[in-house]
Amino acid sequence: KGSESEVRTDGEAASDSETKQDSGVPEIPPTADDTPEVLNKALSGLSSRWRNWWVRGILTLAMISFFFLIIYLGPIVLMMIVLCVQIKCFHEIIMIGYSVYHSYHLPFAALPCRYFLLCVNYFFYGETVTDYFFTLVQREEPLRILSKYHRFISFAMYLTGFCMFVLSLVKKHYRLQFYMFGWTHVTLLIVVTQSHLIIHNLFEGMIWFIVPISCVICNDIMAYMSGFFFGRTPLIKLSPKKTWEGFIGGFFATVVFGLLLSYVMAGYRYFVCPVEFNNDSNRFTVDCEPSDLFQLHNYGLPAVLQSLTGWKTVRMYPFQIHSIALSAFASLMGPFGGFFASGFKRAFKIKDFANTIPGHGGIMDRFDCQYLMATFVNVYIASFIRGPNPSRVMQQLLALRLDQQLHIFNSLKAHLVDKGLLSAIEEAA
Repeated sequence: KGSESEVRTDGEAASDSETKQDSGVPEIPPTADDTPEVLNKALSGLSSRWRNWWVRGILTLAMISFFFLIIYLGPIVLMMIVLCVQIKCFHEIIMIGYSVYHSYHLPFAALPCRYFLLCVNYFFYGETVTDYFFTLVQREEPLRILSKYHRFISFAMYLTGFCMFVLSLVKKHYRLQFYMFGWTHVTLLIVVTQSHLIIHNLFEGMIWFIVPISCVICNDIMAYMSGFFFGRTPLIKLSPKKTWEGFIGGFFATVVFGLLLSYVMAGYRYFVCPVEFNNDSNRFTVDCEPSDLFQLHNYGLPAVLQSLTGWKTVRMYPFQIHSIALSAFASLMGPFGGFFASGFKRAFKIKDFANTIPGHGGIMDRFDCQYLMATFVNVYIASFIRGPNPSRVMQQLLALRLDQQLHIFNSLKAHLVDKGLLSAIEEAA
């Protein structure tokens, strides 16, 4: 009994100290219920648990349908959608910090945040255009000048914002203003930097964009449904509704889904070819000769699987093997992005980042796992898939003096002759 009372006393003391520590956190008013009136009337006879299930389900189907639509519209539209989602996620996080800042009615409260968002996007999108669309940049004189001095312009823009912030400091509110300055930069790091990686994945081929995002969506849905119907064992205190049954069910469903989706998409050039700019048609194209990664191969099965299935080999795309790694990360590590977001919301005593999507919360509530997934995919491609970037090499070569270019040409010619490639080409010509 003594030990029980000691534990209780320690727990009470901990909760009291935690309350005191959190006493400085602003009370953000709860978000209103934005569920459409039609759904409220149709589901009025159901319990809150089943009502929430139907609302989430209907809105999930609507979002998936919208996802299919933007895929059909092509990679450039997808890039614009990613930018819009990024801005909305940035706005939702900034507004949580701004709720404290705004209470003091300080001047130019939101301007520095938006300006730094503009600077960072200018830098990242400029880098992307230079890397992936070098021929387009070299053809247009204004773009060539902007590309050449891109990093200097980006730094000058940031330096301007930095000076604006220093000049806007108000006596007695220094700490609060530096708090918002730090809040803005951390948000830029979490949201803008990782959303830029989504764009990079997209330009490697739409399959590197669609499969990871779809795996995260599948894991969210199947983990929710497995937990809803079979969940009994709590998984983590940060998210009391998450269960081990949902976590495990989501894992197996996501791996199977990733294999099937990869098999379907790997057969279409529209999904596997990198996004490139065609000088002849003046359009962005996704047409190429698929790499070996998207060619069917025969793979021998282990003895255990041979005895179970009766098959000695299985015919599949190499990309499907990579999809297992993507699916496993989406189901095992991706949820930690959600747990991080749950801890963040608990720290500021809010249920959702916003009420943009009824039953789901804000846009950031849907993309908390996607950003972590995008970073993993980008690192995975750079580590195991992508080689040197020919466009970047060509960009560096053309920036050299003519005598340096001639020296590299002679060296490359000698190398190709030594390998026997150049002579074979000349004979064929």
